[in-house]
Amino acid sequence: MYLILTSKEHKIMSKKIVIRRKEIHNHLPKEIRAEAISKLSSVFVNRQPLKGFNPTDEKKYLNGILDVTPDHVDWPKHTKLFWAELTIPVGFTGVELEIGKHENGDPINIMDFIKYSFAIKHPQVGMTENEMNNKGGRFYIYDTNRDEMKRFNDIQVRKDADKEYIKVSSDLKNMKRILRLMSKNVNPDTLGHEQVENALYDLKSSDPKKFLKIAQDKNLEMKAEIDEMISSGILRRIGNQVIFIDEILGETTEDTVIYLKNKKNSGKLTTLRAKLKEVSI
Repeated sequence: MYLILTSKEHKIMSKKIVIRRKEIHNHLPKEIRAEAISKLSSVFVNRQPLKGFNPTDEKKYLNGILDVTPDHVDWPKHTKLFWAELTIPVGFTGVELEIGKHENGDPINIMDFIKYSFAIKHPQVGMTENEMNNKGGRFYIYDTNRDEMKRFNDIQVRKDADKEYIKVSSDLKNMKRILRLMSKNVNPDTLGHEQVENALYDLKSSDPKKFLKIAQDKNLEMKAEIDEMISSGILRRIGNQVIFIDEILGETTEDTVIYLKNKKNSGKLTTLRAKLKEVSI
């Protein structure tokens, strides 16, 4: 969550996140599990405790936190002990940290900022719940603003996909091209106008991002032709390669488009289109 606070002296950009723990599953009652505290504690990397900062930032942010200043001979010993003893207790609802900064760049809450910097480098912490699960971690960062921004972006994609769908729905040929590239399980040539429109609408609704990418592709017509030639047996696809008889036209569909759009290969394109027309009769 972001919150801008102003005063006569300076501007404050508040930003709060929550460190959450992985849900605990065991034989204990839910009430007992909810009261349990998980600790995000220090780990050692190359025989040294994990640090949240590089040496420069460490001097900047730990100065005033430790009993000695960065120019003191015992500074390294004190910083090592600080990171080794740093622990963040995480309960059922997580622990909220204020990680925003003042206009001059100073953290609003220095200890929260230090804990966050430590947490995001910790091997047991994921920046999202999915990342935590993928890496086998025990904690993750919950950022309300990030989730809201993701939802906002998803909505914008759906709105753009709806606009594009309305635009292409008046052109049956274009709808068939998009449908052909969106689904390998549907042959648009066997469907009537209403069926094509309905099928494309369902695919657009289930994957608006893919729909937008295909519908707005400047090479849509050529890619659909290539796909139709493959479906008709005129071309073959082995892996990603597109092959005509024994000749590789491209390592990918994109490469094949470039090859066929080259004026030097216009004869080959004419031949392929003639063959496609024959099998379509």
